[in-house]
Amino acid sequence: MIGRLNHVAIAVPDLEAAASQYRDTLGARVGPPQDEPDHGVTVVFIELPNTKIELLYPLGEASPIRGFLEKNPAGGIHHVCYEVDDIRAARDRLRAQGARILGDGEPKIGAHGKPVLFLHPKDFTGTLVELEQV
Repeated sequence: MIGRLNHVAIAVPDLEAAASQYRDTLGARVGPPQDEPDHGVTVVFIELPNTKIELLYPLGEASPIRGFLEKNPAGGIHHVCYEVDDIRAARDRLRAQGARILGDGEPKIGAHGKPVLFLHPKDFTGTLVELEQV
């Protein structure tokens, strides 16, 4: 059902410092900051030959990343994102197997402009999983 790893998302307390570290220290190609108000985050994508790193920074007081950073002030891995061909079929199959879909269960448009869903971390060995339709 799942395809390739699309990205690993890392919550960061300082977006510019983190982007600079990837760009200047590691020599990676770093995209511009992109506000995603529907998700309460500002993101920066780091392009790697085989996948992406998504840096997450809180956008607004209700941002879920704000709470994550309060618990993890230095930041850390927030979620992993896997690609799926049909997000609704994947959702229905996962639900039938007892997995919990976060939110109302309807896909939202993610930072890549494609439908996404999040799966409860307690159902996936403590890891928040994002599915993105490709």
